[in-house]
Amino acid sequence: MFAVEVRDHVMIAHSFKGEMFGPAQALHGATFVIDVAFLAEALDENGVVVDIGQAHEALKETLAPLNYKNLDEVPEFAGFNTTTEFLTKHIFDRMQASVTAGNLGRRPEEIASIRVTISESHVARAWYEAPIRT
Repeated sequence: MFAVEVRDHVMIAHSFKGEMFGPAQALHGATFVIDVAFLAEALDENGVVVDIGQAHEALKETLAPLNYKNLDEVPEFAGFNTTTEFLTKHIFDRMQASVTAGNLGRRPEEIASIRVTISESHVARAWYEAPIRT
């Protein structure tokens, strides 16, 4: 399996509901580093998995509505704890839409899966990985 991975980051604020979150129930800030890996069983005729520049642009566009935002105030997230795990799936869904729209320089059926990893510190991260649904 071949992979290409792009990276960016966001700075957000949010709070969590539920006693298990302890002090994180209060509004707090976080800087997340986001890695998105595109996996394919074969390279295309150009020798690539996806166009890395287009993949990076798609990630930037996906993250722009979140950057410097209080996620508690994003209507789409109402009623959800915006945990690292939750955000990996949110970003996956948008990146999958870029793949299926053909925005990454590769036919969607040629991309096997996407993995979205969010590092919330140097010692903790979460990811979501799934096959592309075309």
